[in-house]
Amino acid sequence: MSEQAGVAVVTGASRGAGRGIAIALGSHGCTVYVTGRSEKAGDSPLPGTIFQTADAVTAAGGIGIPVRVDHTDMAQIEALFVRVEEEQGRLDILVNNAFAAHGQLLSPAPFWEKPLDMVNMLDAGLKGAYAACYYAAPLLAKQDRGLVAFTSASGATHYVFGPVYGVHKAGLDKFAADMAVDFRDFNVASVSIWMGTVLTERIQVMAQADPERFEKLKENMETPEFTGHVIWALYSDPDVMELSGRAVIGADMAVTYGITDDGGRQPQSYRELHGVEPFRQYQRIIR
Repeated sequence: MSEQAGVAVVTGASRGAGRGIAIALGSHGCTVYVTGRSEKAGDSPLPGTIFQTADAVTAAGGIGIPVRVDHTDMAQIEALFVRVEEEQGRLDILVNNAFAAHGQLLSPAPFWEKPLDMVNMLDAGLKGAYAACYYAAPLLAKQDRGLVAFTSASGATHYVFGPVYGVHKAGLDKFAADMAVDFRDFNVASVSIWMGTVLTERIQVMAQADPERFEKLKENMETPEFTGHVIWALYSDPDVMELSGRAVIGADMAVTYGITDDGGRQPQSYRELHGVEPFRQYQRIIR
């Protein structure tokens, strides 16, 4: 690993987008701290563990380090970054991806007919992301260079799966915008990335149940690694601070940086597919 590759933390990386992002960063030579709750088969109904992801990061060319973290537990989040500082003395990239999806998330019922504990998804998704940034910030700031990335989606600006999911995605976009103000003097970029439909383990299970619907979606699906390569390109961009505070569409950034997905595919942007795009925040600052 080259010194320039740096150190990354990817939260919620046992499986799904987090796993792919971690592996992609590993392919660029990064040391990646892989966090999540799954340590062995059976910890989740879906396959994947932090140890398997860490091994895949190492196999890709980086160094994978598994750390069990419940991102609803503030003490565990703090301990993670204490460990990163003790072992590495630095942090270059933080990817906030952890999100504990409720089993009834995809139900078409109105929100009041879904379980009230759906709102607990915000504990890992928003509160956990805030805490990760809180404890990571001193490490990032002392480097005088770094990137905080939030994995978001278009649900930030239109109805998707109900209000809790939408608030989660809108909240991540807002975190990126407001944290960028505080990070600016330290040359740390804060960006929210709208991922497309990602070919995760959960989506594969859904595909088996509804193959016809899956067939229509798969042509434009993104692999879990795709966003990871976009994140690396952002971190490597000497002008990334010009994007700090913004929510961007991953597919758009891939075109900008010349990144393709598997087989040379270029996933379509939300702009092309659905006519939606991230909101731009006003530049007014009140302290």
